[in-house]
Amino acid sequence: MTERRTQRARDPEARRAALAVATMEVIAESGVGRTTHRAVAARAGLPLGATTYYFPTLDDLIAAGLRHACDAMRADLDEWAARLAAAPDLPAELTTLTGEYLADRRQVRIEYELCVAAARDAALRPLAETWMDGLPEILEPSIGAAAARDVCALLDGIIMRALVTESELDEPGLTAAIRRLIRAD
Repeated sequence: MTERRTQRARDPEARRAALAVATMEVIAESGVGRTTHRAVAARAGLPLGATTYYFPTLDDLIAAGLRHACDAMRADLDEWAARLAAAPDLPAELTTLTGEYLADRRQVRIEYELCVAAARDAALRPLAETWMDGLPEILEPSIGAAAARDVCALLDGIIMRALVTESELDEPGLTAAIRRLIRAD
């Protein structure tokens, strides 16, 4: 009697998602120009053939990664919008959200790397614009356009500083700064 190898069930959607996530990680670390099927497969822990099976061209792979990242950012922005809309104290809630965002430093670094890469590569700009335009749009109805722009610039600076210095978020200081910017409008 010949034994048959049992083939494990494959989840095509899980593989697609893993490849999309891995693509964004490779892009963030190496740039679009150095993103290859091989590098993405290695990052995802999948065989090289899986990348070309699900995404025949490199453009398909990069587009899938960008779509996945944009969808994830939109979902995050939707959550921020819901929490800010329900918050009795918008500056305090915005500070809490920023602290929660900074809790996953690896993901924050990837997202900021992508924003920097978007300055060099037009294909990445829609991803950066999702975040850069999304949060001000959420804040504008509550605090006005100028204050929303200023608060977002403050958050970008605070987040970048925390990444570079590996420091913790000064929550009382950030809340106070947001309050000042909102009152200044």
